[in-house]
Parts: sequence; structure tokens; C-alpha cells
Amino acid sequence: MANIPALLARIRVDPYVLAILATAGTAAFLPVHGIAAAGLERAITVAIALLFFVYGARLSTKEALDGARNWRMHLLILGITFVLFPLFGLLCGLLVPTVLTPELYVGMAFLCALPSTVQSSIAFTSLARGNVAAAICASSFSNVLGVLLAPLLVSMLVTTRGGALSTDAVRDIVLLLLVPFVLGQLSRRWVGEWVRRHKRGLGLLERGVILMAVYAAFSTGTVSGIWHQLTLPRIGMLLLVDAALLASVLALSSLLARSMGFGRADQVPIVFCGSQKSLATGLPMATVLLTGQSVGLGVLPLMLYHQMQLITCAWLARRFAGRELTAAPEPKQIRA
Repeated sequence: MANIPALLARIRVDPYVLAILATAGTAAFLPVHGIAAAGLERAITVAIALLFFVYGARLSTKEALDGARNWRMHLLILGITFVLFPLFGLLCGLLVPTVLTPELYVGMAFLCALPSTVQSSIAFTSLARGNVAAAICASSFSNVLGVLLAPLLVSMLVTTRGGALSTDAVRDIVLLLLVPFVLGQLSRRWVGEWVRRHKRGLGLLERGVILMAVYAAFSTGTVSGIWHQLTLPRIGMLLLVDAALLASVLALSSLLARSMGFGRADQVPIVFCGSQKSLATGLPMATVLLTGQSVGLGVLPLMLYHQMQLITCAWLARRFAGRELTAAPEPKQIRA
């Protein structure tokens, strides 16, 4: 047992990736439900608000304004989220019925139409020592636009019977993300130094929020019983399709960021915000947009992709951070 850490170091397994896998496995066998699930949801809500308060207190006002002004980056991320992904969704239609069932294709199309994650995109950008201010703005823009664009894109990719989409997502973004961030900015003169001194401990908060989200998401899938609605070979094929989608978007996002001349700090949020899809936004949307479909099967591609993106991006974030620590100072980034 004493040689396990040395073995993990030799095969370069990130302990944080192992923690995500362990959390997902725990949720598969010991899911949270009922009153406990409601309590976990409230705890995640509070943790997210606290996390964004910390982001606001940690960033200088100039950095925050620079992140909002970087319109070239925001356009690229939005293009990846709402143009490149839907194109891949159309290509997935060629896999029906040999690889994907019609129900799973609906789920893939739904996945490709969703906005980016917010908290995990920003947390990974922070872990990778990228432009956090830009990530906050880009992921928030993505979610606000996603409330309007996702129903339109789903209706273009598949036939759905949807209704009017609730504005709760916009309210949550404002109350849970933007308001705490602004409060953090306003309180920098009092808490900024404390935040800088406790940077290591606050990094644990970032990781903890992601692990809580993984446990809650996998618990939802386990309680709803979606794992018993498909055969193992079909789930294996779906995993391969999700993996190919994630790998393609990650590669193209990185290539586009470099070819457009963005510096390293700006490449990080482009890769993370562009490649991720929001389970927190997607599950409520599914109850409306996938009316008449099997909602459980419809969200299965998203749930598998979500776990895959967390594991992959956790590994990538640590790689980015390691390169930053060993790299020489680079020229000043391109700003809009």
C-alpha cells in the first residue's frame, strides 16, 4: 500500500481525476435523493455563490473590465458553442440507426445545442492559470444566449414539442454568479489581501464545488434509472461518440485560438468555455424541450459527456498549470 502514491506518480495519474471518478462511482452506488438531494442542491448553490464572490475579490477591476472587452474571444467561444457544436450534431444524424438509436440522436442534438458550463469552466480556467475574468464573462454570455438559442437549435436539429422556456436560468445567472462577483469586486479593499493569502485553501473550494456537482449529477441519473434502459454495447458506442465529439472540439478550439493569435492566458478559457456543455442548464431545459421524448434517454448523452469533460478538463487544467510554471514569460497578449 505504501507504494501506491509512487505508482500513481510513475503512470502520471492525476489524483484529482481519481477523486472525480471515485465521486461518480460513489453516486452510482450510493446516490443522494429526497430531502438529502434537496439539501445538497442548496449547498451547491451557496458554494457557487461563495466561489464567485472569491473570484470577484481576487480579480482587479482592470482585469475584470479587460475580460468583458475582449470581444474577439467572446465571439470565438460563442461560435464554437452555437455553430461548431450544432454542425457536429448534424453529423451525428449519419450514425442513426447503426450506432445511435433515434432517441439517443435526439439526446446528442440536445447536447450540441446547449450553452457552456459556468462554474466548472471558470474553475478549470483558474486552475490552469488562465484569464479568469474572460472566462466569467464568456460563460455568462453563453448561458444568457443559450436560454434563447438552445430551443431554436434543438428545433432545427430534431422535431420537438416544446413550450416557452422559463427565465429562471437568467435569474440564477444574475443572482448566483454576477451579483456575488460584483460584491466581491466592491469588497476587494477589505478582503482582497485575505483572499490572496489563502489562495491554496480557496483552491480546495474550487475543486470541492466540481466534486459536489459530479456527485449530484450522477445521483440524478442513478435515481432516475436511466442506466437500465440501454444495453452495455449501446452505452459503449455512445461513449465513443461522446469521446470523439469532445476530442474534436478540444482540438479545434485550441487550433482556432492559436491561429487567431491569442496568448496563452486567453487560449485557456477558449478551450474550456468552448468545449464544455452545462448539465445544470441542460437538465431543466430537457423537461421542456424534450416533451414527448424519453427524457431519461434524451439526457444520457449529456450526462456521459459532462462526466467525460470534467475528467478530461481536470487533467488538461493541471497540464496547462504545469506548463505555465515552467514556461518563460511570453509577449503581451492580443487585446481587442
